[in-house]
Amino acid sequence: MSKKIATYEKKDTLSQLVEAHAGLVKRIAHHLMMRLPASVQVDDLIQSGMIGLIEAAKKFDGSKGASFETYAGIRIRGSMLDEIRRGDWTPRSVHKNSRMIAEAIAELESELGRDVSDTEVAEKLDIPLNEYHHMLNEANVGKIIGIEDLGVTEDVLSGNNDDKSVNEPFEGIANQAFKQSLVKSIKTLPEREALVLSLYYDDELNLREIGEVLDVSESRVSQIHSQAMHKLKAKMRTWL
Repeated sequence: MSKKIATYEKKDTLSQLVEAHAGLVKRIAHHLMMRLPASVQVDDLIQSGMIGLIEAAKKFDGSKGASFETYAGIRIRGSMLDEIRRGDWTPRSVHKNSRMIAEAIAELESELGRDVSDTEVAEKLDIPLNEYHHMLNEANVGKIIGIEDLGVTEDVLSGNNDDKSVNEPFEGIANQAFKQSLVKSIKTLPEREALVLSLYYDDELNLREIGEVLDVSESRVSQIHSQAMHKLKAKMRTWL
């Protein structure tokens, strides 16, 4: 009888956790939607996010030290990103161009021993600058490269990770050495690129809002963001 009671109590706890945090799923879904093409449906994100929430409720261990909301947020976001990747709408040519950009940046930085400009990358690829900018925009709109693809969650870009060490036991979180290397790489980016990443991931501004802050077009912000992420991927290639 006691086993049955324990089972019922566990089910009640799981149900309560899911019910209490359903709003978190919607908030994360709408936050992601601001950065995705219109072809992505918010209902699909919410559905996959609810699956992530249920899994989080089943696996959460309060003795590890992290709050359930912190842990659930990671699992929810991860589940949504998995759904997005499964339904990848990005043409193969965009994936190919993205790899070419990352490789060109890595080669140039290795040769020159410093950060490189848009013009230098375009010359390396032997294409006009406006075509290079177009490729960056395509990669950014398709979201084929984002901070999650480096193996971490968005909060790592705040540079303040000491109070987040409690999350380390949970799957999906990169080890501390990786995080430290990533933060170090971010600090080597040109000031404007580092600022765009900070405003986008830490302050959660969208591209239009960042454009207003920097007094540039939304398209230019998209290019800066995309190039910064390609540079980070090139700098972190030994970890990926």
